[in-house]
Amino acid sequence: MASGGDDLSGVAGRYASALYDLAVEKGSTEEVATALRGFAALIEESKDLERLVKSPVFSAEEQIKALGPILDAAGVTGVAANFVKLVATKRRLFALPAIIAAYGKLHDAAKGIVRADVTVAAPLAPHHDRALREAVAGVAGGKSIDLAVKVDPAIIGGLVVKIGSRMLDASLKTKLNSIRTRMKEVG
Repeated sequence: MASGGDDLSGVAGRYASALYDLAVEKGSTEEVATALRGFAALIEESKDLERLVKSPVFSAEEQIKALGPILDAAGVTGVAANFVKLVATKRRLFALPAIIAAYGKLHDAAKGIVRADVTVAAPLAPHHDRALREAVAGVAGGKSIDLAVKVDPAIIGGLVVKIGSRMLDASLKTKLNSIRTRMKEVG
């Protein structure tokens, strides 16, 4: 029997795949990707919307009725809006964030885009930013890179790079922790 997480990713994958196929058929993959990213950002920003999406307390009818004006205000229309309403009708709205993430992966793969998250201790100078993008593109096999750089002084120095499920932690904080652990083992 699959665990709850596996079941959610399976549901999300099936819905995302069906939506992607429909978007390809309608020639609107980019439009749907943009709309879904915007809606995912709204869910993250609004605790009330997150509660509406994730809570089983609301009926499908209540969710659909509440979603209509939110989708309109967010400019989510067409295939994306109809899809969100369909997911609500099927009582799978709780899976929407996972579905949106799965759709994003399908869309990126089709476009040859690799997303990478980089954490640095301080803002990068323009020449360092360029060098980092080139290095990440080299690791990604020359594919187009969408690089999100986040500044976190807690890493002290160095950087942490995450590409898909791969992560390189070359932060000074991690190195210092490693030295501290080794010193404890010796002492």
